[in-house]
Amino acid sequence: MASEGDRFLQSTKYPPERKPDYGPVPGEPLDVVKLPTPAGAPEARLSDLLSARRSRRKFTGGSISLGDLGYLAWAADGVSEPDMPPLYRTAPSAGARHPLETYLLVNRVEGLEPGVYRYGVEGHELEQLRKGDFSEAAVTAAAGQEWVRSAAVVFVWTARFERTTSKYRDRGYRYVFLDAGHVGQNLYLAVESLGLGMTAIAALTDDEVNAIVGADGTEESVVYMAALGTISGE
Repeated sequence: MASEGDRFLQSTKYPPERKPDYGPVPGEPLDVVKLPTPAGAPEARLSDLLSARRSRRKFTGGSISLGDLGYLAWAADGVSEPDMPPLYRTAPSAGARHPLETYLLVNRVEGLEPGVYRYGVEGHELEQLRKGDFSEAAVTAAAGQEWVRSAAVVFVWTARFERTTSKYRDRGYRYVFLDAGHVGQNLYLAVESLGLGMTAIAALTDDEVNAIVGADGTEESVVYMAALGTISGE
């Protein structure tokens, strides 16, 4: 029997215009790309980043570096203290359950093949799940928002709900969405520190996104997205 939390999740989905079909993701990654050690950004005061933070959608269509992508993935929800179990992360999580998985729809990153990747948190690496250009798929996933097409990368966060609900039951659904907000704000500030632009996306077509990353929509389902890229100094 579905729980109250799952019924809420299913009843609030945006229905897809078509049945999405991208095929299954492989049991093993197509490739594993080790990311550079996060080097951070030019020094900036937190107060300055908070004041400057905006949602920016007018991307130039330019590429970002692999180093910047690695920094952004780490800043959003990476390991901040590897020697302290259970691996302290850059974003807080209720009960240290860390239900979120990070996927990347890579369109324009220097030295990285376009495709769909999963961020391997512990190894600070990218696991390639699909190859190809997913810029049009990203527009469909974002409920038809055309500006997403020009993003260099689209971050997708799914939740494995059982990690949190096994401890907090249905109330855990609340905590999962709070966790997603923490991660999204981390990414906003990191993007701002690099002089890039980003907009977080909640108006998304759940089943489309889930099909792209290989989530089943029940045990694991999308909860949040963000598109980012180069901007022209607006």
